[in-house]
Amino acid sequence: MSVCVLAGGVGAARLLAGVIRAVDASSVTAIVNVGDDDELHGLRISPDLDTITYTLAGAIDTDRGWGLSDESWQAMETLRRYSTGAGRPDIGWFNLGDRDLGTHLWRTTRLNEDAPLSRVTAEITAAWNLGLTLLPATDDRLATVLMTPSGDALSFQEYFVRDQHEVEVTEVLVGGAAEARPAPGVLDAIGDAGVVIIAPSNPIVSIGPVLAVPGIRDAVAARRDRCVAVSPIVGGKALKGPADRLLRELGHESSAVGVARIYAELASVLVIDEVDAALADEVEETGMRCVVMPTVMTGPEVAEALARGCLAAVGA
Repeated sequence: MSVCVLAGGVGAARLLAGVIRAVDASSVTAIVNVGDDDELHGLRISPDLDTITYTLAGAIDTDRGWGLSDESWQAMETLRRYSTGAGRPDIGWFNLGDRDLGTHLWRTTRLNEDAPLSRVTAEITAAWNLGLTLLPATDDRLATVLMTPSGDALSFQEYFVRDQHEVEVTEVLVGGAAEARPAPGVLDAIGDAGVVIIAPSNPIVSIGPVLAVPGIRDAVAARRDRCVAVSPIVGGKALKGPADRLLRELGHESSAVGVARIYAELASVLVIDEVDAALADEVEETGMRCVVMPTVMTGPEVAEALARGCLAAVGA
């Protein structure tokens, strides 16, 4: 049985670690958000692809939740020395570890050689001996842009890393989405999957850019009866990141019910945490079946149980 997971970063990575404990990794495909991708210091950065890769390789820095463990920062220290001396002290706000730089150097080199991002991603995952398939949602450039009340347009990394997602957002745009095409294999992975899982990633800025690529939303909706979503909102709050704030700022309810309303046309089942059990009836009023179980992945066993619960929810 094949499993296809629509994925953002940290939450999706943890769920995928559980999925490949529950089923053979070779049968799993993750379709990953690239709206967060950016170019910094001349290097192409793909944060969600890298977070998933490093997590599944057992190499993630668990304290930070991103980047590689046992990292050093000498390149960034040198960059800050130069930029401070040149009167540009803000140039080093996005940290890149010395080991992590190797990934970005390889990606940038290969993209400059006209290799598509999907091929470069396959090369990186093969080097880490990952058994599953990671696919960027598209090989084309996407850019998640967050608009503020003052009219400023922030890239995702400016909003999330530089400004620590402390600014109000009035609109989220996905630049380049209208012209983008799904990466090779993406639509087949969705159409052929025994189960499609929407990971507990931010619905607005992680899953939203994936669905914004023409053809992907329709492909997922066509598999609605085999699609299950996991709510990233527990007790009205996001476990990590600004999902709860973004939902409220953009007119959604920051709750499992709000998530259900976003995904009701795409998934037939929503998995919610036991903390939100009292919301099950309201979730089902959206037309989705509600499954209540632990969703806070405090360890690999919990992640595996959640993955098995997702599979069982659609009879797999």
